[in-house]
Amino acid sequence: MNYLSAENISKSYGERWLFKNLNFGISQGQRVALVGVNGSGKTTLLNVLAGKIPPDEGSVSMRKEVTIGFLGQNPEFDENLTVHQTIFSGQSEALDVIRDYEIAIENPDTSAEKMQHLMERMDELQAWDFELKVKQILSKLGIHNLEDKISHLSGGQRKRVAMARVLIDEPSMLILDEPTNHLDLDTIEWLENLLSTQNTTLLMVTHDRYFLDRVANEIAELDGGQVFSYKGNYSYFVEKKASREEMAAAETEKARNLMRKELDWIRRQPKARGTKAKYRVDAFEELKEKAAKKVSGPQLELSVKTTRQGGKIIEVDHISKSFGSKKIVDDFSYVFKKKDRIGIVGPNGAGKSTFLNMLTGKLQPDAGTIDAGQTTVFGYYTQEELQFKEGQRVIDIAKEIAEVVEMANGEVITASQFLQHFQFAPAQQYTMVNKLSGGEKRRLQLLRVLIKNPNFLILDEPTNDLDIITLNILEDFLLNFGGCLLMVSHDRYFMDRLVEHLFVFEGEGKIRNFPGNYTDYREWLKDQEKQEPETKTIVAAPAPVQARKEEQPTNKRKATFNEKKEYEQLEKEIAKLEARKTEVIGLMNAGTTTDHAQLSAWATEIEEINEQLEEKEFRWLELAEII
Repeated sequence: MNYLSAENISKSYGERWLFKNLNFGISQGQRVALVGVNGSGKTTLLNVLAGKIPPDEGSVSMRKEVTIGFLGQNPEFDENLTVHQTIFSGQSEALDVIRDYEIAIENPDTSAEKMQHLMERMDELQAWDFELKVKQILSKLGIHNLEDKISHLSGGQRKRVAMARVLIDEPSMLILDEPTNHLDLDTIEWLENLLSTQNTTLLMVTHDRYFLDRVANEIAELDGGQVFSYKGNYSYFVEKKASREEMAAAETEKARNLMRKELDWIRRQPKARGTKAKYRVDAFEELKEKAAKKVSGPQLELSVKTTRQGGKIIEVDHISKSFGSKKIVDDFSYVFKKKDRIGIVGPNGAGKSTFLNMLTGKLQPDAGTIDAGQTTVFGYYTQEELQFKEGQRVIDIAKEIAEVVEMANGEVITASQFLQHFQFAPAQQYTMVNKLSGGEKRRLQLLRVLIKNPNFLILDEPTNDLDIITLNILEDFLLNFGGCLLMVSHDRYFMDRLVEHLFVFEGEGKIRNFPGNYTDYREWLKDQEKQEPETKTIVAAPAPVQARKEEQPTNKRKATFNEKKEYEQLEKEIAKLEARKTEVIGLMNAGTTTDHAQLSAWATEIEEINEQLEEKEFRWLELAEII
């Protein structure tokens, strides 16, 4: 069943067309992820499809019974309402009753008669399960103070309130713009599970590649004002996109060669005979358009020279920090070493940004000391908005820091050339900063940090609003970065690629130093949860990487006969699961069916296989250590 369709829609800003004569549709059960570079028009397209802004040309139609839940990048609210009033502002009668019931429970003066009446209405509308779901959504999104005014909320809190309102309304179709921004990792995993296991119809923009892989069953790429669709998840899209670009490059080159011949013919024709071959002149104009298409060149590499680092980086000695009765850091010590690559994880409000501000001297600890080496040069990328003056252009922002930049290989390039590494074409460098998209501004802000040649990079949520192409460039740069790296990120793929151990904020000021990346940490947590409840065994986190290298195992026990049999059996089971997983992925990628129920069943089976593999491989590793 077709839910929404757009026919020949176009949208421009000034003289620039974001898309023109674009056709697009969403059917029931489709979970489509819209991808593309910053500034390509993804957010604008979502707003047009959701009916928030009209197209310049064309039309968008929606089936009558379909309702749309829209989550924008910067949600708009009535500033005078409370969180409670905002969330329960839907048109559902059940929502109205749940709202009245919740208010009555909180009010000690509620009469027994009124309470009885509300409970009867809850029964009539079968709203008890719905109320439970509402409470779970609010709890998972960290929304507790329902009487807070919207005007008092931070940007991240407003985004979570908007998310809660959309999910509670239970619309037929969801349109979500960067839904994972401002959510902590546990909440992202909960949302991922919610959207992938229900029969959700979804159109979203997100840069989170794990989220894309596990939620989307179709990728739509907005490129050059056109939409290219790929049936499958993000991994499938990456493979097929490369093939499409190769074919497009070959076609463009062919058109250019033919155009040279046609151009020669056009020039040699006498003016009087021009009308006799009008069809050929018209064909030449079409050919010229094809030949003018941009061919993707080799990916630019980013490698900035880092300032020389001495033996002493930063020494953190027994620091503590509290705000009122809330402990942020309690007696934490760590000596940073050269080329440390550390990720920081923990729930929102745990104090991650406060910790970074203490390291850089913006805040002072209540107790303890932080001593940075004389050669340590910080590059600090914060969550704050890019600051710029009215009338400034993109090139002006870069030149404020440096006219030239020295690269890792000793080459010196201009600020303009450096901007090209960040996907700012020469023509775009003279665009006014206030006309950039949110993602382009974040990209420019990141450039300002890296242009200073730091040797200690601190990145606070660097992936927010960045497109996947920019993320790939940034990841490659950070993998080769010669200094220390410390970052907070909710992007699990990004963390897994780049960090070697974690500072885990566990609450009450406790920070655990965990060796491994985010996936390692989640596996360790699962192992903790598997412990028998009656024994209440607490498994200590693995020792830091350095300590593990120094310790030598002693008195290693031998494997039992049953353990050896189990080990051999696990190898066979893992091989079977891997073979089935490959088979199912092949079926999905073949594109032989558009049956969304079948595609959804295959996606669910892959998730189940991954869970089984994770469990069996972990046990296999345990036995391998003994055997």
